[in-house]
Amino acid sequence: MDYDIVVIGGGPAGLAAAVEAKKSGVDNILIIERDRELGGILQQCIHNGFGLHEFKEELTGPEYAERFIDQVKELNIEYKIDTKVLNITEDKIISAVNSKNGLINIIAKSIILSMGCRERTRGAINIPGTRPAGIFTAGTAQRYINMEGYMVGKKIFILGSGDIGLIMARRLTLEGAEVIGVAELMPYSGGLTRNIVQCLHDYNIPLLLSHTITRIDGKDRIDGIELSEVDEDNRPIPGTEKYYECDTLLLSVGLIPENELSKSANLKLDNITGGPIVNEFMETTIEGIFACGNVVHVHDLVDYVSEEGRRAGKNAAKYVLEGFSKSERVIQTKAGKGIRYIVPQAIRLENIDNSITLFMRSDDVYSNETLNVKLGEEVIRRIKKRTLTPGEMERVNIDINLLKDTVAETLVVEIEKEGQ
Repeated sequence: MDYDIVVIGGGPAGLAAAVEAKKSGVDNILIIERDRELGGILQQCIHNGFGLHEFKEELTGPEYAERFIDQVKELNIEYKIDTKVLNITEDKIISAVNSKNGLINIIAKSIILSMGCRERTRGAINIPGTRPAGIFTAGTAQRYINMEGYMVGKKIFILGSGDIGLIMARRLTLEGAEVIGVAELMPYSGGLTRNIVQCLHDYNIPLLLSHTITRIDGKDRIDGIELSEVDEDNRPIPGTEKYYECDTLLLSVGLIPENELSKSANLKLDNITGGPIVNEFMETTIEGIFACGNVVHVHDLVDYVSEEGRRAGKNAAKYVLEGFSKSERVIQTKAGKGIRYIVPQAIRLENIDNSITLFMRSDDVYSNETLNVKLGEEVIRRIKKRTLTPGEMERVNIDINLLKDTVAETLVVEIEKEGQ
């Protein structure tokens, strides 16, 4: 099988990428999705709040996904569901398997990676104690309740304040469960402010910052957890232990870009994001392989995932139809003081028409600070920010005219703290 573009992952990023590639003039496109339907994680996100940027209206997750699935079908874009990709190579050869076709080998002119992300499990955070039933990641519990029709428990504690955990606190409450509380290791929440308000405050569910679980009890089913306060080094403080009886524990302790396939293709990964290093075209370190969405870095809003998918799809089409001009002149982006990471990590100026958007997260909570954008040693833009928090991604637009005629090789974004 030969295709011009193969999109791996049929979630919001992959669907947007395929639609945009088709609209950009490429006909021979294949989407490969491992689940039983297109739409990705959106299909289990039955709450509203999606689409405000993309469609200018509030939609549920399945409604948002359906908008793109309808476009895929209208454009006659081929897709395979229940199909798992086993391997991709630097030469863009894809090995996949499903029950209908068996083992499939596909040759692509261009590949778009949009596999999304996965949740950290109990094993990733090393909570001591016994190993009873009743411990779920928040996303697993969400699928059980919203798609499979199973209730996960009656008396529930949640560790971690990521958006999925916050949303599940509300969802479980609405289903009649008692959510005792949400504990967060850091001194700030990892979720959006609107979710803290709508999912915890509105239901009187306590959020315990700078706390973590130090023991899990239970033989067959979890009986309870021991919660402790932590110090500045995130170490439990002796004497602060408190015991909570519960029959279920949900973990919302972070998301990790799904990059086993990226590793199989020998793509260079960013040590901070865990996703592929990309340039202004969302092209990875291997020519013709693009990446977008949560496989690159974890987003807050699906609208921005779709936007990134469109950019990858448009540029993959351009690569197939025209090719790119080779450029030795590359400006590297660099996270300065107070910034965890920046995407894209590399910028080729001749490929930018008007402006470039940089995505980033702060490494702590800051108030009334200034974001400085520096080209070499020169500050080319200052942006006043009332608040900066790791739970909310920042977008910074840079006018191409500010970057032209420079000999600098690095673009740094940093937080200018008071007194500097």
